[in-house]
Amino acid sequence: MKDKLAVGIVGCGYWGPNLARNFSLHPDAEVAALCDIDPDRLEHVRRLHPGTRAFTDFKRFLESPSLDVVVIATPVKTHHGLAKAALLAGKHVFIEKPMASSAAECEDLIAIARSEGLTLMVGHTYLYSEPVRKIADIVRSGGIGELKYINCQRLNLGLFQQDINVAWDLAPHDLSIILHLMGEAPERVNCQGNAHIHPGIEDVTNLSLGFKRKRFATIQSSWLEPRKVRQMTFVGTHKMIVYDDLQPLEKIRIYDVRVECPPHYDSFAEFHYSYHYGDCYLPRIEQSEPLKTMCAHLIECIREQRRPLTCGQRGLEVVRILEASSASLRAGGGPVAVATQPASRRPFREASDQAQPTPP
Repeated sequence: MKDKLAVGIVGCGYWGPNLARNFSLHPDAEVAALCDIDPDRLEHVRRLHPGTRAFTDFKRFLESPSLDVVVIATPVKTHHGLAKAALLAGKHVFIEKPMASSAAECEDLIAIARSEGLTLMVGHTYLYSEPVRKIADIVRSGGIGELKYINCQRLNLGLFQQDINVAWDLAPHDLSIILHLMGEAPERVNCQGNAHIHPGIEDVTNLSLGFKRKRFATIQSSWLEPRKVRQMTFVGTHKMIVYDDLQPLEKIRIYDVRVECPPHYDSFAEFHYSYHYGDCYLPRIEQSEPLKTMCAHLIECIREQRRPLTCGQRGLEVVRILEASSASLRAGGGPVAVATQPASRRPFREASDQAQPTPP
C-alpha cells in the first residue's frame, strides 16, 4: 500500500472543509482532490489546500487514477448515488450522517462494499468523542447499574434544511449514541412533530424509542429554539449521568442519586419511596477533537482491513429508525415497529486494539 492514502472530498460547504483539514493533517493521508458544484466554495477550500486538484464534475473527479478514498459531505439525497459510483470505481467510502435516504439505499451500499472488499464508514462523529467514550466505559463497567432510560435534547435556531426534517438532521447524533450504549436496536418508535416554517418539513420533533426489558429513550429535536442545547441524561438503577456537550470542560457529571421502592408491603399506607442522595462528581475528560479521531480511525481501518466502529451496518440501523419515525409522523405519532437484524456491537477501542472482521 502507498505511503499515504489519497483522499478526495465531495462537498465543500458546511462540513467538507473540516474533513479536509483533518485528513490533510494525518501523516498517512493527503487530500488529493476536491469536488463541489459551486465554483466559489470549491476555490475557497482549494486555496486552503494548495496543489489539490479541484473538480465541479463528479465523474471527472472520480476518474482521478490515484484516488483511494472518497469522502462524501453533501445533501442526504445525493449520498446513495455518489457513494455507489465511488464504490463501483474501487474507492473506499466515508459518508456523512445520515448514511442515505432509505434503508434500501443503505443495504445496497453495504452489499457493494462487501462484494468489492472495500471499507464503508459513516460519520457518526460523537462516538469518537472523549465524553461519549468515557460514558460508554462507565455504563459497560456497571458504574451506574443497569441503564434504563436515556433522555436527549438537541435544540437550536436553525440550520433549516430543505430536503430532510429536523429528526433526520439532528437525531442521528443521539441515535448513534443510544444504540452504542443500549447495545441493541429499539423494538418500536413513536414520533410526533410539526412543520412551522416549511410545509411538510418538521422543524420540531419528539421521538420515543422502546427497547426490550422496558428500557426507553427519548429525543427532542428542534430548529426553533432561542438557545442552543446539547444535553443527554443517562439513568441507571444506581446512578445517573448528565452530559452537556456545550460545557467547555465539565461535560460529564455523575450523580449518585436513585429512587427505590420497598420490595414488600401489605397496604398502601406501608408503601414509601426511598430517595438516595449522594455525591456528584466530574470525571476527568481528555481534550481531543472527535473529527480528528474519526478520520484517523478510517485511515487505520483501511490500512489494517478492519471494520470501522461506525460501519455501514451502524448507519443502516440509524436510518431504519429514522424511516420508522417518518412513518410514525404520518400515522399521527402512533407506534411503528423497527426492522432489525442480527448485529454484534463491539465496544469502541483504538483501531490497533480491535479484532479484524471483514469490511464494511
